[in-house]
Amino acid sequence: MSPNFEAIAESKAKGILSAIPDHWRLGIEVPPAEEQRDITGKYVQQFLTTSEIEITETDAVGILEKTTTGKWSAREVTEAFCHRAAIAHQMTNCLLDIFIDVALEHADTLDAYYLEHNKPIGPLHGLPVSLKDQFHVKGAETTMGYVGWIGTFEGQKGTGKERRFESQLVTDLRQLGAVFYCKTSVPPSLMSPETHNNIVGYLLNPKNRHLSAGGSSGGEGALLSLRGSPLGMGTDIGGSIRIPASFNGVYGLRSSAGRLPYEGTPNSMDGQESILSVVGPLGTTLRSLTFVMKALLSKQPWLHDPMVIELPWRVEHESRLHAMIGNIGISEKLSFGVMRRDDVVLPSPPVRRAIELVVKALENAGHEVIEWQPPSHSRGLETAVEAWMYDGGEDIHNAFSISGEPPISQISRRYGAKPVEQKTATEIAANNITKRKYRKEYLDYWNSTAKLTRSGQPVEAFISPLSPYAGTKPDEYRYLTYSTIINVLDYTSVAFPVTHADRNLDVVDADYTPANPADQQVFESYDPEIHHGSPVGLQVVGRRLQEEKILSLAQMISDLLL
Repeated sequence: MSPNFEAIAESKAKGILSAIPDHWRLGIEVPPAEEQRDITGKYVQQFLTTSEIEITETDAVGILEKTTTGKWSAREVTEAFCHRAAIAHQMTNCLLDIFIDVALEHADTLDAYYLEHNKPIGPLHGLPVSLKDQFHVKGAETTMGYVGWIGTFEGQKGTGKERRFESQLVTDLRQLGAVFYCKTSVPPSLMSPETHNNIVGYLLNPKNRHLSAGGSSGGEGALLSLRGSPLGMGTDIGGSIRIPASFNGVYGLRSSAGRLPYEGTPNSMDGQESILSVVGPLGTTLRSLTFVMKALLSKQPWLHDPMVIELPWRVEHESRLHAMIGNIGISEKLSFGVMRRDDVVLPSPPVRRAIELVVKALENAGHEVIEWQPPSHSRGLETAVEAWMYDGGEDIHNAFSISGEPPISQISRRYGAKPVEQKTATEIAANNITKRKYRKEYLDYWNSTAKLTRSGQPVEAFISPLSPYAGTKPDEYRYLTYSTIINVLDYTSVAFPVTHADRNLDVVDADYTPANPADQQVFESYDPEIHHGSPVGLQVVGRRLQEEKILSLAQMISDLLL
Protein backbone atom coordinates (compact mmCIF):
# COMPACT_ATOMS: atom_id res chain seq x y z
CA MET A 1 0.00 0.00 0.00
CA SER A 2 1.35 3.39 -0.94
CA PRO A 3 2.25 5.39 2.18
CA ASN A 4 1.05 8.71 0.80
CA PHE A 5 -2.56 8.15 -0.30
CA GLU A 6 -3.65 9.51 3.09
CA ALA A 7 -1.58 12.65 2.59
CA ILE A 8 -3.06 13.17 -0.88
CA ALA A 9 -6.57 12.73 0.51
CA GLU A 10 -5.88 15.03 3.44
CA SER A 11 -4.53 17.72 1.14
CA LYS A 12 -7.65 17.51 -1.02
CA ALA A 13 -9.94 17.71 2.00
CA LYS A 14 -8.07 20.72 3.37
CA GLY A 15 -8.22 22.35 -0.07
CA ILE A 16 -12.00 22.19 -0.06
CA LEU A 17 -12.15 23.88 3.32
CA SER A 18 -9.55 26.49 2.34
CA ALA A 19 -11.73 27.49 -0.64
CA ILE A 20 -14.35 28.68 1.86
CA PRO A 21 -13.88 32.37 2.79
CA ASP A 22 -12.91 33.08 6.40
CA HIS A 23 -16.10 35.03 7.05
CA TRP A 24 -18.12 31.93 6.13
CA ARG A 25 -16.38 29.71 8.66
CA LEU A 26 -18.73 28.47 11.36
CA GLY A 27 -16.47 29.27 14.29
CA ILE A 28 -18.22 26.66 16.44
CA GLU A 29 -18.22 22.89 16.70
CA VAL A 30 -21.43 21.22 15.60
CA PRO A 31 -22.80 19.31 18.62
CA PRO A 32 -22.73 15.50 18.45
CA ALA A 33 -25.77 13.68 17.08
CA GLU A 34 -26.89 12.80 20.59
CA GLU A 35 -27.35 16.53 21.29
CA GLN A 36 -28.33 17.78 17.81
CA ARG A 37 -29.78 15.01 15.69
CA ASP A 38 -31.27 17.31 13.02
CA ILE A 39 -29.09 20.12 11.64
CA THR A 40 -31.52 21.24 8.92
CA GLY A 41 -34.14 24.00 9.24
CA LYS A 42 -33.64 26.41 12.11
CA TYR A 43 -30.27 24.98 13.08
CA VAL A 44 -28.57 25.84 9.78
CA GLN A 45 -30.54 29.09 9.46
CA GLN A 46 -28.66 30.60 12.42
CA PHE A 47 -25.61 31.05 10.17
CA LEU A 48 -27.50 32.89 7.41
CA THR A 49 -29.01 36.32 6.81
CA THR A 50 -32.73 36.80 6.32
CA SER A 51 -32.17 37.42 2.62
CA GLU A 52 -30.03 34.29 2.26
CA ILE A 53 -32.71 32.21 3.95
CA GLU A 54 -35.39 33.55 1.62
CA ILE A 55 -33.32 32.82 -1.48
CA THR A 56 -32.07 29.37 -0.49
CA GLU A 57 -35.45 28.17 0.73
CA THR A 58 -37.08 29.06 -2.59
CA ASP A 59 -37.29 26.16 -5.02
CA ALA A 60 -35.66 26.16 -8.46
CA VAL A 61 -38.79 27.30 -10.28
CA GLY A 62 -39.37 30.12 -7.79
CA ILE A 63 -35.77 31.24 -8.19
CA LEU A 64 -36.07 31.28 -11.98
CA GLU A 65 -39.23 33.36 -11.77
CA LYS A 66 -37.01 36.02 -10.15
CA THR A 67 -33.71 35.64 -12.02
CA THR A 68 -35.29 35.52 -15.50
CA THR A 69 -37.25 38.71 -14.81
CA GLY A 70 -34.48 40.70 -13.16
CA LYS A 71 -36.03 40.70 -9.68
CA TRP A 72 -33.08 38.79 -8.26
CA SER A 73 -29.58 39.00 -9.69
CA ALA A 74 -27.71 35.83 -10.56
CA ARG A 75 -24.91 36.98 -8.27
CA GLU A 76 -27.02 37.38 -5.13
CA VAL A 77 -28.64 33.98 -5.71
CA THR A 78 -25.32 32.28 -6.43
CA GLU A 79 -23.64 33.88 -3.43
CA ALA A 80 -26.46 32.76 -1.12
CA PHE A 81 -26.20 29.15 -2.26
CA CYS A 82 -22.40 29.20 -2.16
CA HIS A 83 -22.62 30.33 1.46
CA ARG A 84 -25.20 27.74 2.43
CA ALA A 85 -23.30 24.96 0.63
CA ALA A 86 -20.13 26.01 2.46
CA ILE A 87 -21.97 25.74 5.76
CA ALA A 88 -23.44 22.39 4.77
CA HIS A 89 -19.98 21.03 3.98
CA GLN A 90 -18.53 22.22 7.26
CA MET A 91 -21.29 20.37 9.09
CA THR A 92 -21.38 17.17 7.01
CA ASN A 93 -18.43 16.86 4.55
CA CYS A 94 -20.94 16.61 1.68
CA LEU A 95 -18.70 18.21 -0.99
CA LEU A 96 -15.68 17.07 -2.97
CA ASP A 97 -15.12 20.48 -4.58
CA ILE A 98 -16.37 24.05 -4.28
CA PHE A 99 -15.43 26.85 -6.67
CA ILE A 100 -17.00 30.04 -5.35
CA ASP A 101 -14.99 32.63 -7.28
CA VAL A 102 -15.64 30.90 -10.61
CA ALA A 103 -19.34 30.68 -9.83
CA LEU A 104 -19.61 34.35 -8.88
CA GLU A 105 -17.70 35.41 -11.99
CA HIS A 106 -20.12 33.39 -14.13
CA ALA A 107 -23.09 34.91 -12.30
CA ASP A 108 -21.73 38.40 -12.99
CA THR A 109 -21.50 37.51 -16.69
CA LEU A 110 -25.16 36.46 -16.67
CA ASP A 111 -26.17 39.67 -14.92
CA ALA A 112 -24.27 41.72 -17.51
CA TYR A 113 -26.05 39.85 -20.30
CA TYR A 114 -29.44 40.55 -18.74
CA LEU A 115 -28.58 44.22 -18.27
CA GLU A 116 -27.52 44.58 -21.90
CA HIS A 117 -30.28 42.53 -23.55
CA ASN A 118 -33.10 42.86 -21.00
CA LYS A 119 -33.74 39.12 -21.21
CA PRO A 120 -32.28 35.92 -19.71
CA ILE A 121 -29.66 33.89 -21.53
CA GLY A 122 -31.84 30.79 -21.23
CA PRO A 123 -34.59 29.14 -19.15
CA LEU A 124 -32.14 28.28 -16.31
CA HIS A 125 -30.65 31.80 -16.20
CA GLY A 126 -28.90 32.27 -12.85
CA LEU A 127 -29.94 28.95 -11.31
CA PRO A 128 -27.20 27.38 -9.15
CA VAL A 129 -26.98 23.67 -9.92
CA SER A 130 -24.93 21.23 -7.86
CA LEU A 131 -23.31 18.23 -9.53
CA LYS A 132 -22.44 14.76 -8.32
CA ASP A 133 -18.64 14.46 -8.50
CA GLN A 134 -18.94 12.23 -11.53
CA PHE A 135 -19.62 14.97 -14.06
CA HIS A 136 -16.70 16.81 -15.66
CA VAL A 137 -16.75 20.60 -15.37
CA LYS A 138 -14.29 22.91 -17.12
CA GLY A 139 -11.84 24.29 -14.59
CA ALA A 140 -12.56 21.64 -11.96
CA GLU A 141 -11.35 18.11 -11.38
CA THR A 142 -13.43 14.96 -11.06
CA THR A 143 -12.45 12.40 -8.43
CA MET A 144 -15.47 10.08 -8.50
CA GLY A 145 -14.48 9.39 -4.90
CA TYR A 146 -11.06 7.92 -5.75
CA VAL A 147 -7.92 9.31 -4.14
CA GLY A 148 -6.02 8.18 -7.25
CA TRP A 149 -8.06 10.50 -9.45
CA ILE A 150 -7.04 13.62 -7.52
CA GLY A 151 -5.00 15.90 -9.76
CA THR A 152 -5.58 13.70 -12.82
CA PHE A 153 -8.04 13.13 -15.62
CA GLU A 154 -9.78 9.88 -14.67
CA GLY A 155 -6.55 8.59 -13.13
CA GLN A 156 -4.26 9.65 -15.97
CA LYS A 157 -1.62 12.22 -15.09
CA GLY A 158 0.05 14.90 -17.17
CA THR A 159 -2.62 15.43 -19.83
CA GLY A 160 -4.02 18.76 -18.64
CA LYS A 161 -7.32 17.53 -20.04
CA GLU A 162 -8.95 17.58 -16.62
CA ARG A 163 -9.22 21.35 -16.76
CA ARG A 164 -10.57 21.58 -20.29
CA PHE A 165 -13.10 18.79 -20.70
CA GLU A 166 -16.80 18.95 -19.84
CA SER A 167 -19.58 16.36 -19.79
CA GLN A 168 -22.30 16.97 -22.38
CA LEU A 169 -24.94 17.35 -19.67
CA VAL A 170 -22.88 20.08 -18.02
CA THR A 171 -22.40 21.91 -21.32
CA ASP A 172 -26.14 21.77 -21.96
CA LEU A 173 -26.98 23.09 -18.50
CA ARG A 174 -24.40 25.86 -18.85
CA GLN A 175 -25.87 26.96 -22.19
CA LEU A 176 -29.32 27.02 -20.58
CA GLY A 177 -28.02 29.51 -18.00
CA ALA A 178 -27.14 27.30 -15.00
CA VAL A 179 -24.35 28.29 -12.62
CA PHE A 180 -22.04 25.59 -11.21
CA TYR A 181 -20.50 26.12 -7.80
CA CYS A 182 -19.83 22.73 -6.19
CA LYS A 183 -19.45 19.00 -6.73
CA THR A 184 -20.88 16.62 -4.19
CA SER A 185 -19.48 13.62 -2.38
CA VAL A 186 -19.75 10.07 -3.72
CA PRO A 187 -18.39 6.64 -2.78
CA PRO A 188 -15.46 5.53 -4.96
CA SER A 189 -16.75 3.56 -7.97
CA LEU A 190 -20.31 4.82 -7.22
CA MET A 191 -21.31 1.20 -6.54
CA SER A 192 -22.53 1.73 -2.98
CA PRO A 193 -25.87 2.70 -1.40
CA GLU A 194 -23.96 4.69 1.23
CA THR A 195 -21.60 7.62 0.66
CA HIS A 196 -18.16 7.06 2.12
CA ASN A 197 -14.75 7.75 0.63
CA ASN A 198 -11.16 8.08 1.79
CA ILE A 199 -11.11 11.81 0.97
CA VAL A 200 -13.75 13.44 3.18
CA GLY A 201 -15.02 10.41 5.09
CA TYR A 202 -18.48 9.05 5.83
CA LEU A 203 -21.54 11.16 5.01
CA LEU A 204 -24.26 11.23 7.63
CA ASN A 205 -27.86 12.31 7.12
CA PRO A 206 -28.47 15.97 8.08
CA LYS A 207 -32.01 15.13 9.22
CA ASN A 208 -30.81 12.33 11.47
CA ARG A 209 -27.07 12.23 12.06
CA HIS A 210 -27.21 8.72 13.48
CA LEU A 211 -27.96 7.46 9.98
CA SER A 212 -26.56 7.37 6.45
CA ALA A 213 -27.29 9.99 3.79
CA GLY A 214 -27.54 7.15 1.27
CA GLY A 215 -25.62 6.76 -1.97
CA SER A 216 -24.17 6.97 -4.38
CA SER A 217 -25.54 10.50 -5.02
CA GLY A 218 -25.45 10.99 -1.25
CA GLY A 219 -23.72 14.35 -1.36
CA GLU A 220 -26.56 15.65 -3.51
CA GLY A 221 -29.16 14.33 -1.08
CA ALA A 222 -27.46 15.85 1.96
CA LEU A 223 -26.84 19.21 0.29
CA LEU A 224 -30.46 19.44 -0.85
CA SER A 225 -31.67 18.46 2.61
CA LEU A 226 -29.71 21.42 4.03
CA ARG A 227 -30.99 23.64 1.18
CA GLY A 228 -27.46 24.25 -0.01
CA SER A 229 -28.73 23.56 -3.53
CA PRO A 230 -32.06 24.13 -5.24
CA LEU A 231 -31.42 21.39 -7.81
CA GLY A 232 -28.72 18.80 -8.39
CA MET A 233 -27.80 16.21 -10.98
CA GLY A 234 -27.02 12.61 -10.12
CA THR A 235 -26.81 9.17 -11.69
CA ASP A 236 -28.56 5.89 -10.89
CA ILE A 237 -27.55 2.31 -11.66
CA GLY A 238 -29.12 0.59 -8.67
CA GLY A 239 -30.92 3.32 -6.75
CA SER A 240 -28.19 5.96 -6.55
CA ILE A 241 -30.56 8.90 -7.11
CA ARG A 242 -33.64 7.51 -5.41
CA ILE A 243 -32.06 6.17 -2.20
CA PRO A 244 -30.47 9.49 -1.13
CA ALA A 245 -33.60 11.36 -2.24
CA SER A 246 -35.70 9.15 0.02
CA PHE A 247 -33.30 9.23 2.97
CA ASN A 248 -33.01 13.04 2.82
CA GLY A 249 -36.66 13.92 2.26
CA VAL A 250 -36.31 15.31 -1.27
CA TYR A 251 -37.39 14.24 -4.78
CA GLY A 252 -35.41 12.29 -7.36
CA LEU A 253 -36.06 11.08 -10.90
CA ARG A 254 -34.62 7.88 -12.31
CA SER A 255 -35.13 8.50 -16.01
CA SER A 256 -35.04 5.64 -18.49
CA ALA A 257 -31.82 5.00 -20.38
CA GLY A 258 -31.44 7.24 -23.41
CA ARG A 259 -33.57 10.13 -22.16
CA LEU A 260 -30.77 12.38 -20.89
CA PRO A 261 -27.15 12.67 -22.10
CA TYR A 262 -24.40 10.61 -20.45
CA GLU A 263 -21.80 11.49 -23.10
CA GLY A 264 -18.47 12.56 -21.60
CA THR A 265 -19.38 11.39 -18.10
CA PRO A 266 -17.03 8.81 -16.56
CA ASN A 267 -18.36 5.69 -14.92
CA SER A 268 -17.24 2.43 -13.39
CA MET A 269 -17.11 -0.57 -15.71
CA ASP A 270 -17.56 1.65 -18.76
CA GLY A 271 -18.81 -0.50 -21.61
CA GLN A 272 -21.03 -2.66 -19.42
CA GLU A 273 -24.34 -1.99 -21.15
CA SER A 274 -26.63 -4.71 -19.80
CA ILE A 275 -27.76 -2.48 -16.91
CA LEU A 276 -27.06 1.14 -17.82
CA SER A 277 -26.43 3.94 -15.38
CA VAL A 278 -28.75 6.87 -16.11
CA VAL A 279 -28.73 10.61 -15.40
CA GLY A 280 -31.48 12.27 -13.41
CA PRO A 281 -32.23 15.37 -11.34
CA LEU A 282 -32.81 15.71 -7.59
CA GLY A 283 -34.66 18.68 -6.15
CA THR A 284 -36.66 20.11 -3.30
CA THR A 285 -39.88 20.12 -5.36
CA LEU A 286 -41.29 18.00 -8.16
CA ARG A 287 -41.95 21.01 -10.35
CA SER A 288 -38.20 21.70 -10.25
CA LEU A 289 -37.50 18.24 -11.69
CA THR A 290 -40.09 18.76 -14.40
CA PHE A 291 -38.74 22.19 -15.30
CA VAL A 292 -35.14 21.03 -15.70
CA MET A 293 -36.21 17.99 -17.74
CA LYS A 294 -38.08 20.24 -20.17
CA ALA A 295 -35.10 22.59 -20.37
CA LEU A 296 -32.59 19.81 -21.02
CA LEU A 297 -34.71 18.18 -23.71
CA SER A 298 -35.10 21.55 -25.42
CA LYS A 299 -31.35 21.27 -26.15
CA GLN A 300 -32.03 18.23 -28.35
CA PRO A 301 -29.39 16.07 -26.61
CA TRP A 302 -29.79 13.36 -29.25
CA LEU A 303 -27.76 15.60 -31.57
CA HIS A 304 -24.72 15.29 -29.29
CA ASP A 305 -25.06 11.92 -27.59
CA PRO A 306 -25.61 8.87 -29.82
CA MET A 307 -27.19 6.98 -26.91
CA VAL A 308 -29.99 9.53 -26.44
CA ILE A 309 -33.35 8.80 -28.06
CA GLU A 310 -34.89 11.57 -30.16
CA LEU A 311 -37.81 12.12 -27.82
CA PRO A 312 -38.73 15.74 -27.01
CA TRP A 313 -40.77 16.57 -23.92
CA ARG A 314 -44.33 15.42 -24.56
CA VAL A 315 -46.65 18.11 -23.23
CA GLU A 316 -49.66 16.07 -24.33
CA HIS A 317 -48.80 13.39 -21.75
CA GLU A 318 -48.91 15.99 -18.99
CA SER A 319 -52.13 17.48 -20.36
CA ARG A 320 -53.85 14.09 -20.50
CA LEU A 321 -53.06 13.32 -16.87
CA HIS A 322 -53.94 16.79 -15.65
CA ALA A 323 -57.30 16.37 -17.32
CA MET A 324 -57.84 12.90 -15.87
CA ILE A 325 -57.13 13.99 -12.31
CA GLY A 326 -59.48 16.96 -12.57
CA ASN A 327 -57.14 19.91 -12.98
CA ILE A 328 -59.10 21.30 -15.95
CA GLY A 329 -62.58 20.18 -15.10
CA ILE A 330 -62.58 16.58 -16.33
CA SER A 331 -62.37 13.85 -13.72
CA GLU A 332 -61.40 10.25 -14.35
CA LYS A 333 -60.21 7.94 -11.63
CA LEU A 334 -56.94 6.11 -12.08
CA SER A 335 -55.74 2.63 -11.18
CA PHE A 336 -52.47 1.93 -9.36
CA GLY A 337 -50.63 -1.15 -8.24
CA VAL A 338 -49.14 -1.30 -4.76
CA MET A 339 -46.26 -3.52 -3.75
CA ARG A 340 -46.19 -3.78 0.03
CA ARG A 341 -43.24 -6.17 0.03
CA ASP A 342 -41.20 -8.28 -2.37
CA ASP A 343 -40.55 -12.01 -2.27
CA VAL A 344 -37.59 -11.79 0.12
CA VAL A 345 -37.68 -8.87 2.57
CA LEU A 346 -40.39 -7.17 4.61
CA PRO A 347 -39.74 -3.40 4.79
CA SER A 348 -39.23 -1.80 8.18
CA PRO A 349 -42.28 -0.38 10.03
CA PRO A 350 -41.89 3.27 8.88
CA VAL A 351 -41.77 2.22 5.23
CA ARG A 352 -44.86 0.03 5.61
CA ARG A 353 -46.73 2.91 7.26
CA ALA A 354 -45.71 5.20 4.38
CA ILE A 355 -47.21 2.75 1.91
CA GLU A 356 -50.50 2.68 3.78
CA LEU A 357 -50.59 6.48 3.91
CA VAL A 358 -50.27 6.63 0.12
CA VAL A 359 -52.84 3.88 -0.46
CA LYS A 360 -55.33 5.61 1.83
CA ALA A 361 -54.77 8.98 0.13
CA LEU A 362 -55.35 7.47 -3.32
CA GLU A 363 -58.43 5.54 -2.28
CA ASN A 364 -59.92 8.53 -0.44
CA ALA A 365 -59.59 10.48 -3.70
CA GLY A 366 -61.52 7.76 -5.50
CA HIS A 367 -58.60 6.10 -7.24
CA GLU A 368 -58.27 2.34 -7.44
CA VAL A 369 -55.39 0.44 -5.84
CA ILE A 370 -54.73 -3.23 -6.55
CA GLU A 371 -52.07 -5.57 -5.21
CA TRP A 372 -48.92 -5.65 -7.35
CA GLN A 373 -47.72 -9.25 -7.58
CA PRO A 374 -45.17 -9.33 -10.40
CA PRO A 375 -42.54 -11.89 -11.38
CA SER A 376 -40.00 -12.56 -8.64
CA HIS A 377 -37.89 -9.46 -8.01
CA SER A 378 -35.08 -11.50 -6.47
CA ARG A 379 -34.85 -13.51 -9.68
CA GLY A 380 -34.71 -10.32 -11.74
CA LEU A 381 -31.98 -8.90 -9.50
CA GLU A 382 -29.64 -11.71 -10.50
CA THR A 383 -29.24 -10.04 -13.90
CA ALA A 384 -27.81 -6.89 -12.32
CA VAL A 385 -25.53 -8.78 -9.94
CA GLU A 386 -24.16 -10.75 -12.88
CA ALA A 387 -23.66 -7.61 -15.01
CA TRP A 388 -21.80 -5.78 -12.26
CA MET A 389 -19.24 -8.60 -12.23
CA TYR A 390 -18.60 -8.95 -15.97
CA ASP A 391 -15.02 -7.70 -15.58
CA GLY A 392 -14.51 -9.45 -12.25
CA GLY A 393 -14.05 -6.10 -10.51
CA GLU A 394 -10.90 -5.24 -12.49
CA ASP A 395 -11.90 -1.67 -13.36
CA ILE A 396 -12.71 -0.79 -9.75
CA HIS A 397 -9.64 -2.45 -8.25
CA ASN A 398 -7.40 -0.77 -10.84
CA ALA A 399 -8.78 2.63 -9.81
CA PHE A 400 -8.09 1.91 -6.13
CA SER A 401 -4.57 0.70 -6.97
CA ILE A 402 -3.56 4.06 -8.50
CA SER A 403 -3.14 5.53 -5.01
CA GLY A 404 -2.98 2.31 -3.03
CA GLU A 405 -6.01 3.30 -0.99
CA PRO A 406 -8.06 0.46 0.50
CA PRO A 407 -11.58 -0.13 -0.86
CA ILE A 408 -14.33 1.05 1.46
CA SER A 409 -16.29 -1.74 3.15
CA GLN A 410 -19.35 -1.51 0.89
CA ILE A 411 -17.14 -2.04 -2.15
CA SER A 412 -14.91 -4.76 -0.72
CA ARG A 413 -18.01 -6.66 0.37
CA ARG A 414 -19.16 -6.87 -3.26
CA TYR A 415 -15.86 -6.94 -5.13
CA GLY A 416 -13.51 -8.60 -2.65
CA ALA A 417 -9.85 -7.83 -2.12
CA LYS A 418 -8.78 -8.38 -5.73
CA PRO A 419 -10.29 -9.02 -9.15
CA VAL A 420 -11.76 -12.43 -9.93
CA GLU A 421 -12.20 -14.26 -13.21
CA GLN A 422 -14.02 -12.25 -15.87
CA LYS A 423 -17.19 -13.42 -17.59
CA THR A 424 -16.93 -14.86 -21.07
CA ALA A 425 -18.73 -13.47 -24.10
CA THR A 426 -21.04 -16.47 -23.95
CA GLU A 427 -21.90 -15.80 -20.31
CA ILE A 428 -22.56 -12.11 -21.02
CA ALA A 429 -24.82 -13.00 -23.94
CA ALA A 430 -26.71 -15.47 -21.76
CA ASN A 431 -27.26 -12.81 -19.11
CA ASN A 432 -28.60 -10.41 -21.71
CA ILE A 433 -31.04 -13.06 -22.91
CA THR A 434 -32.15 -13.66 -19.31
CA LYS A 435 -32.69 -9.92 -18.88
CA ARG A 436 -34.73 -9.67 -22.07
CA LYS A 437 -36.94 -12.59 -21.09
CA TYR A 438 -37.47 -11.17 -17.62
CA ARG A 439 -38.46 -7.78 -19.04
CA LYS A 440 -40.95 -9.49 -21.34
CA GLU A 441 -42.41 -11.50 -18.46
CA TYR A 442 -42.80 -8.34 -16.39
CA LEU A 443 -44.36 -6.48 -19.31
CA ASP A 444 -46.90 -9.27 -19.76
CA TYR A 445 -47.74 -9.14 -16.07
CA TRP A 446 -48.27 -5.37 -16.23
CA ASN A 447 -50.62 -5.77 -19.20
CA SER A 448 -52.52 -8.52 -17.37
CA THR A 449 -53.61 -6.08 -14.66
CA ALA A 450 -56.25 -4.88 -17.14
CA LYS A 451 -58.26 -7.91 -15.96
CA LEU A 452 -58.26 -6.56 -12.40
CA THR A 453 -59.07 -2.87 -12.83
CA ARG A 454 -62.49 -1.22 -13.04
CA SER A 455 -61.50 0.53 -16.26
CA GLY A 456 -60.36 -2.62 -18.00
CA GLN A 457 -57.02 -0.90 -18.65
CA PRO A 458 -53.64 -1.80 -17.11
CA VAL A 459 -52.60 0.18 -14.05
CA GLU A 460 -51.08 3.60 -14.75
CA ALA A 461 -48.15 2.99 -12.39
CA PHE A 462 -47.28 1.14 -9.21
CA ILE A 463 -46.23 2.31 -5.77
CA SER A 464 -43.33 0.51 -4.12
CA PRO A 465 -40.69 0.87 -1.43
CA LEU A 466 -37.42 1.95 -3.01
CA SER A 467 -35.63 0.75 0.10
CA PRO A 468 -36.72 -1.55 2.91
CA TYR A 469 -34.97 0.83 5.31
CA ALA A 470 -36.10 4.13 6.76
CA GLY A 471 -32.46 5.14 6.78
CA THR A 472 -29.57 2.92 7.82
CA LYS A 473 -26.84 3.10 10.40
CA PRO A 474 -23.36 3.27 8.81
CA ASP A 475 -22.38 0.16 6.87
CA GLU A 476 -25.75 -1.51 7.35
CA TYR A 477 -27.34 -1.00 3.90
CA ARG A 478 -27.36 -4.55 2.53
CA TYR A 479 -30.58 -5.13 0.56
CA LEU A 480 -30.86 -3.35 -2.81
CA THR A 481 -33.57 -5.24 -4.70
CA TYR A 482 -36.40 -2.70 -4.28
CA SER A 483 -34.44 0.00 -6.11
CA THR A 484 -32.26 -2.07 -8.44
CA ILE A 485 -35.11 -4.04 -10.02
CA ILE A 486 -36.24 -0.77 -11.64
CA ASN A 487 -32.82 -0.47 -13.32
CA VAL A 488 -33.08 -4.05 -14.56
CA LEU A 489 -36.45 -3.20 -16.13
CA ASP A 490 -35.32 0.30 -17.20
CA TYR A 491 -38.58 1.76 -15.91
CA THR A 492 -39.15 5.40 -15.03
CA SER A 493 -39.26 6.01 -11.29
CA VAL A 494 -39.75 9.07 -9.09
CA ALA A 495 -38.74 9.01 -5.44
CA PHE A 496 -40.94 11.20 -3.28
CA PRO A 497 -41.08 11.91 0.48
CA VAL A 498 -44.08 10.62 2.43
CA THR A 499 -43.49 10.90 6.17
CA HIS A 500 -40.90 10.60 8.95
CA ALA A 501 -40.11 7.67 11.20
CA ASP A 502 -41.96 7.97 14.49
CA ARG A 503 -40.97 5.88 17.51
CA ASN A 504 -44.54 5.98 18.80
CA LEU A 505 -46.17 4.82 15.56
CA ASP A 506 -43.47 2.62 14.05
CA VAL A 507 -42.94 0.01 16.72
CA VAL A 508 -40.89 -3.15 16.28
CA ASP A 509 -42.85 -6.26 15.25
CA ALA A 510 -42.20 -8.28 18.41
CA ASP A 511 -43.81 -11.44 17.05
CA TYR A 512 -42.27 -11.33 13.56
CA THR A 513 -40.05 -14.24 12.53
CA PRO A 514 -37.69 -13.28 9.66
CA ALA A 515 -37.89 -15.64 6.70
CA ASN A 516 -34.23 -15.55 5.62
CA PRO A 517 -30.88 -13.84 6.43
CA ALA A 518 -31.66 -10.75 4.33
CA ASP A 519 -35.02 -10.38 6.04
CA GLN A 520 -33.30 -10.85 9.40
CA GLN A 521 -30.78 -8.11 8.63
CA VAL A 522 -33.45 -5.58 7.68
CA PHE A 523 -35.54 -6.54 10.71
CA GLU A 524 -32.62 -6.10 13.11
CA SER A 525 -31.40 -2.87 11.52
CA TYR A 526 -34.48 -0.90 12.60
CA ASP A 527 -34.39 0.89 15.96
CA PRO A 528 -37.40 3.13 16.76
CA GLU A 529 -35.30 5.45 18.92
CA ILE A 530 -32.37 5.78 16.53
CA HIS A 531 -34.57 6.16 13.43
CA HIS A 532 -36.99 8.66 14.98
CA GLY A 533 -37.34 11.69 12.70
CA SER A 534 -35.70 10.10 9.67
CA PRO A 535 -37.38 10.92 6.33
CA VAL A 536 -39.28 8.07 4.68
CA GLY A 537 -39.96 8.03 0.94
CA LEU A 538 -41.39 5.70 -1.66
CA GLN A 539 -41.24 5.43 -5.44
CA VAL A 540 -43.93 5.64 -8.08
CA VAL A 541 -42.93 3.55 -11.08
CA GLY A 542 -44.03 3.74 -14.70
CA ARG A 543 -43.10 1.99 -17.89
CA ARG A 544 -40.02 2.91 -19.89
CA LEU A 545 -39.59 6.52 -21.05
CA GLN A 546 -42.64 7.80 -19.15
CA GLU A 547 -40.93 10.68 -17.38
CA GLU A 548 -43.67 13.21 -18.18
CA LYS A 549 -46.39 10.91 -16.89
CA ILE A 550 -44.64 9.70 -13.74
CA LEU A 551 -43.58 13.18 -12.65
CA SER A 552 -47.24 14.24 -13.00
CA LEU A 553 -48.46 11.23 -11.02
CA ALA A 554 -45.86 11.84 -8.31
CA GLN A 555 -47.12 15.41 -8.05
CA MET A 556 -50.72 14.21 -7.78
CA ILE A 557 -49.82 11.76 -5.00
CA SER A 558 -47.76 14.34 -3.14
CA ASP A 559 -50.65 16.81 -3.30
CA LEU A 560 -53.03 14.16 -1.91
CA LEU A 561 -50.70 13.60 1.04
CA LEU A 562 -50.87 17.24 2.12
